[in-house]
Formats: sequence, C-alpha cells, structure tokens
Amino acid sequence: MELLRASTARNPEHALAVLHFSVDRPLLPVLRALAGRQPDAADDPLSGPFDPAGLLAGIADVRAPEAPFALARPYSIAFLAPTQQHTPALRTGPEEALPATADRWLWQLASRSTPNDFPLPPETAGEQLKDTVRISADWSALVLRQGAAFLGHRPDTGAGDFFEFGALHSRTVYLDALLLGSLQRDHIDELTDELSEVFNSTQLARRVATLERNIAVFRSTYWRQHLTAHGAANDLLLAFQNQHRLPARFHEILAEAADYSRLVQTQESQQISGALGVLTILGLPLGTALSILQVLGDNSAAHLLIALGLSIAATAAALTTRYGRLVLSSLRGGNNKT
Repeated sequence: MELLRASTARNPEHALAVLHFSVDRPLLPVLRALAGRQPDAADDPLSGPFDPAGLLAGIADVRAPEAPFALARPYSIAFLAPTQQHTPALRTGPEEALPATADRWLWQLASRSTPNDFPLPPETAGEQLKDTVRISADWSALVLRQGAAFLGHRPDTGAGDFFEFGALHSRTVYLDALLLGSLQRDHIDELTDELSEVFNSTQLARRVATLERNIAVFRSTYWRQHLTAHGAANDLLLAFQNQHRLPARFHEILAEAADYSRLVQTQESQQISGALGVLTILGLPLGTALSILQVLGDNSAAHLLIALGLSIAATAAALTTRYGRLVLSSLRGGNNKT
C-alpha cells in the first residue's frame, strides 16, 4: 500500500486520506479501520508501518491524537486495479455490460464496509448507486458521504498499463474535484453556524451585513459546480455536492439571509418613521406657536417662553395618544426585538 496524498479541509475533523493499494494487499480491512469498523484491536491493519501517526506526520493532524484513529473518520479515496482473480469487478468483454457485483463492490470500497457491516437494501440499491460515474469501460467511480472509490473493470497488466494513468488522475484532477467539494462543505458549515448566531448580538444590522458579505465571498470564490469545461471531474464534484446536500443547504442559507436582511430593513424603516413622527409631533406645536408670534409681531421673551412651554405640553399630550405611543414603539422596537 502506498499513501499518495493526504490533506485537510478548513475543518480539522474533515481529514482526507488518499490510499493506493496494490492488488496483493487487503483493501477492505484498512478502509473498515478508517471507518471505525475494526472489531479486534489486535488485528488492526493501521498499526506498524501503516500507523496514521507516521503516515500523516506533518501533513494532517487529528484533534485527539491519543484516541483511536478511526474516531477521526477521515474521508477516504481508494483506487483498486483488479487482477484476473477479481471476477466480480470485471467485464467479460470490452462491449459487455458490467455484472451487478461490480457496483456492489464499488459501493463497499466507497462506504468502507462489508455486507456484514451494512447490508445494502435491495429496494434502495439503485438509489444508492445512481451517482456512479462511468469514466470509461475500463473503470468507474462512486462518491459517497464518507468516502469515494475508483474500481477497474479489466485486469491490470502491470507496468505501463492504463491503470497507471488512471491512478494519476485519481490523485490529481479527480482529487482536486473532491477537495473543492470538501472546501465548499466546510464553508457552508461555517455559514450555517453564522446564521445560528445572528441573534446572539445586539448589533443585528452589522451581523447581517457581515453574513451577507461572507456569502458573497463564498459564492464568488468557492461555489463552483464545474471544475473543468467537461469530463468526469465535474461529475465527481456534483456527486459530492449531492451526497452532502450542498446545493439545497446553500439555497436555504440564501433564503434565511434574505429573511434577516428584510427584517433589518423593516426595523430601520420603522426607526426612521418613528424619528420623523417625533419630529412632526414636536415641531408642529412649536412651529405653530412661533408663527403666531411672528405674525403678531410679538418680540416679548416672556411670551416666547410661554409659547415654548405650551408647545412642550402639547407635544407631551400628543405622545400619550395612540399615534404617539406607536411612534415611540417604532423607535424602541428595533433594540427591544434584537
């Protein structure tokens, strides 16, 4: 077994391990161990030269290194080139259809499980395998929520075989598609957390503005549904997004952010209307009194003070009416609701 590449997304819990197995090494035991399905610690295939602490040193870390590695649940990408003995995965001829066992084996590699771990219900098998990508007649790929797998459908002839080219693609452009999907997933997780904390601050307008800016940055930088102009990499990216419901989650984020933006706009409109109402209630009596004094040509300071006092009394009386209470409520509503 050769560790080709390992990486982490923005979330340290979302480690990604890319494993390349030669045909003479057991594949499913290692994948089951990565998924936490290894029942006997004495038979743990991740010990010795395959100890994750040594394989991932300086590349990826888990939050609790003293805990069993399987608890980290890394996202695994496996590539298997079969031999003549792997008949369940092989076509009987270049133009022949794949046996049903090929997709079942591909699902086991991607799900990191055996039928004893998780028997795939025959009623839903078609739904589980609908995102299988037929890259060519020679190999297929399947992307699931916790792992992806590439499986050949003709025997590997050794050095110089097509599968060397396939393995190169699986750890370059196809890996990049899955890495982009994992970045999108982590950013959407962060945006979801931000949505949950919008009302935890009194600065609602500022929090919503920051949220809208982060959504715009994510959309312009990371939210891509096509990695290349054409090819299987796009299908792998779309399959990853579908497995994690990324399009639906992002649409929910956009809808919820739009609701918060409308809420902020409504509160600001209410506060502006309340301020204009106060100015109207205060300015109308005062303006009327001053206009009368000006028309009468009265320059007496005492009369001016009396006019001011009457204006203040009229304003206070107006604020006790239903309209006045509504104006004051509009001014206080934003802060009280926040």
